[in-house]
Amino acid sequence: MKQITEAIIRDLICNNTVELKCTHKKLCVPIINRIYKKMVAGIRFRNIKVHDRIICDGHHRYIASMLAGLPVEANPSLTTRGTQVVAWESVNLEHNDWDTPEMIGILNQQDAAFNNLPLEKIIEILK
Repeated sequence: MKQITEAIIRDLICNNTVELKCTHKKLCVPIINRIYKKMVAGIRFRNIKVHDRIICDGHHRYIASMLAGLPVEANPSLTTRGTQVVAWESVNLEHNDWDTPEMIGILNQQDAAFNNLPLEKIIEILK
């Protein structure tokens, strides 16, 4: 399975049509990479939240789904007056992992439960 890099993400967001609008100034490459690996292996995720084509929750899942060539489901959501759209091309892609090892463990447990799989299956996917 390929490793998702900043260059791959940049190519996607700069050279392709990205249908939904971004509201984050930063995204985390390691998080996108973990979600991508799980998606390619068939792991399902919660739906992202969208209002008027603006992502309210689920930026990392959305980009990972595009990289994996898989659809992502969206639920309607709300924005606030303070919500500002950010051009995908200007998003800073950070290489430091935002998730601690403990948080990664919790997320893996949640993914295993959501997919009715043993935790070991999720851990194997990420190796």
